[in-house]
Amino acid sequence: MPVTSSYAALRLIGRMEALSFLALLGFAMPMKYIAAKPEFVLWTGWVHGVLFIAYLGLVAHAWQRHAWPMSRPALLLLAALLPFGPFLVEPRLRRWKPGPG
Repeated sequence: MPVTSSYAALRLIGRMEALSFLALLGFAMPMKYIAAKPEFVLWTGWVHGVLFIAYLGLVAHAWQRHAWPMSRPALLLLAALLPFGPFLVEPRLRRWKPGPG
């Protein structure tokens, strides 16, 4: 996987994971408790779980491939636990991307 595509994939999945987390917390959970519709949590939670695991895999791949110091994957993993976290660390991720050649 070229450097640009591995970083692009990490950024894309990070955004999708963050959006799914926000949908889970901001829509599915209220629907479960206010409207008694637990199926929203079931499906939104399943999608979020798949995206979270994909994000973890991409962080591990980038860490190994680009020989990052431990602080970088630690920050990215911590960000994934916060609702807006991946959006907040994305500018830093852009700075970490190595240039061509």
